[in-house]
Amino acid sequence: MALHTILGANGTIATELIPILQSSGEKIRLVSRNPKQIDGTEVIAADALNREQVFQAVKGSDIVYLLVGLDYKIKVWRSSWPAIMRNTIDACKTYNAKLIFFDNVYMYGKVKGRMTESTPFNPCSEKGKVRAEIDEMLLKEMKSGSLKGIIAKAADFYGPHATNTSVPYIMIFDRLKKGKTAQCFISANQIHTYTYTPDAARGLYMLAVTESAYGQCWHLPSALPAITANNFISIAAKYMNAKAKVQVLPKWLISIVGLFVPIMKEMNEMLYQNEFPYEFDSSKFEKAFQFKPTSYEEGIRQTAEWCLAAG
Repeated sequence: MALHTILGANGTIATELIPILQSSGEKIRLVSRNPKQIDGTEVIAADALNREQVFQAVKGSDIVYLLVGLDYKIKVWRSSWPAIMRNTIDACKTYNAKLIFFDNVYMYGKVKGRMTESTPFNPCSEKGKVRAEIDEMLLKEMKSGSLKGIIAKAADFYGPHATNTSVPYIMIFDRLKKGKTAQCFISANQIHTYTYTPDAARGLYMLAVTESAYGQCWHLPSALPAITANNFISIAAKYMNAKAKVQVLPKWLISIVGLFVPIMKEMNEMLYQNEFPYEFDSSKFEKAFQFKPTSYEEGIRQTAEWCLAAG
């Protein structure tokens, strides 16, 4: 029985991954600065920026999932992400643990057509440059053979338990629940791919226990064709018994709000993802594992029901 260690055990993806590991009979170690005790798991308090604590957390692990989330601030990303990646890589190399890094698509930048695992890194944002840097760091170790690793990328995600880390939750589900008008950035008619978090967690585990998957980048299962904000909101409204109205936040308004609201200022450089088509292709994973991603209709239904039941 392998020991699966989750760095960033309080996050959205970890919340979905833990039950999968439990049902598969795996040994589980949960690591975060303030870990929550879950029956049948080992818990270790550690800061991913503290090298010694990371080494202690990884020691004895067979598989390590790097699921850490940071404040959405470029200054934090620049100073913290390279250190976290270096600490995790070195700890995994020292203790001969395999590393699964849960990643996003910022390093691709603006892409014409569908994003695939062979899409070159061409970041057009400061956060994208940071993600490219840490991906290159990990890819170098993987290519040299000094570390068995996987980079598993997801599109913007939604799903049960995805709250403050999910734009669809903040702008659609939570607002509809409160009787407010759903919102979107830039355009209600631009297509955008989303990853359903239970699919992402299942995909991570399937990759982790498949020896041939290592040494590669994988796009986690995500439904295509992509969906517009209008369609997403209309499905969510149907299952939340709400009005399917949409308030579009234009670029100029977001720039002005960003002068007063820090998170909106941080979002500004990423608006190209809403202004242009955002198509994320996971066909490599789907073919390799015979996996059909959850449809938007079903995923949004389940998320809406969870949101209403969450109180």
